[in-house]
Amino acid sequence: MDEPIPVTRDVDHGTAKLMPDVDRRRAWLLTVDGAPQSYVDLDAPTHLEFEYARRLGHVLDTVAEPGRALDVLHLGGGALTLPRYVAATRPGSRQDVVEADRGLLSLVNEHLPLPDDAGITLHGADARGWLEAAAPDSADIVIADVFGGSRVPAHLTSTAYARAAERVLRSDGVYLANLADAAPFAFLRSQLATFATVFEELALIAEPGVLRGRRFGNAVLVASHRPLDTAALARRTASDAFPARVEHGPALGRFTGTATPVHDENAVPSPEPPAGAFGIG
Repeated sequence: MDEPIPVTRDVDHGTAKLMPDVDRRRAWLLTVDGAPQSYVDLDAPTHLEFEYARRLGHVLDTVAEPGRALDVLHLGGGALTLPRYVAATRPGSRQDVVEADRGLLSLVNEHLPLPDDAGITLHGADARGWLEAAAPDSADIVIADVFGGSRVPAHLTSTAYARAAERVLRSDGVYLANLADAAPFAFLRSQLATFATVFEELALIAEPGVLRGRRFGNAVLVASHRPLDTAALARRTASDAFPARVEHGPALGRFTGTATPVHDENAVPSPEPPAGAFGIG
């Protein structure tokens, strides 16, 4: 039997590489300029390898009754790990994926094709530009997993961006974002302050060592107008193979501290990860 071989291609924003996993027959790791971006198993779309992806999956599992179809907007495509997960766990969902790197979309679509009945539509466009032009009240979930290299772009961190995301969500919709930071958490705190200007309910999911400032790592921001099922989230994340903590309410307010909202005129990208940080995007 022919063994899968790595695929390397120059895409719009760097050099992408698809590397087969020797332990899983049809599983692949996507990197861009050496930074891990996505992991996908074509035979097991519910398998989420990266810690942050599993945490996004935990939120997706608890935002609505199991199996209910949802309208989901994904900002950032990668190898389409989360769209595949939603298609498998919530059949009939309508999903749009917005990815600025058209070359990356082409590579993934060619080598890791989606099932014909997945209900997933791909769009080559800037995330914020798409949000600002999208129909209001058109999504149940917006998931932002956008990294320029290994940093969240500045124009996706401001109050204007948060308002654009809120406009697209239905009244009971939920916004999720994969972010990355380290102590003293200036970026993460500013994002909490920014989204608090738009949404009443916020939660943050991260590995305890990250929250204690021991290392650089990912944190999942969850925002909505309706109360979040933080108890269910806490149970799921605590029992994960890589346990995480859910911060919300007064504890999250203390974590945010005196951070102020970010506006377009003073927005900056998320911090550069240290050498060797894994699974940022």
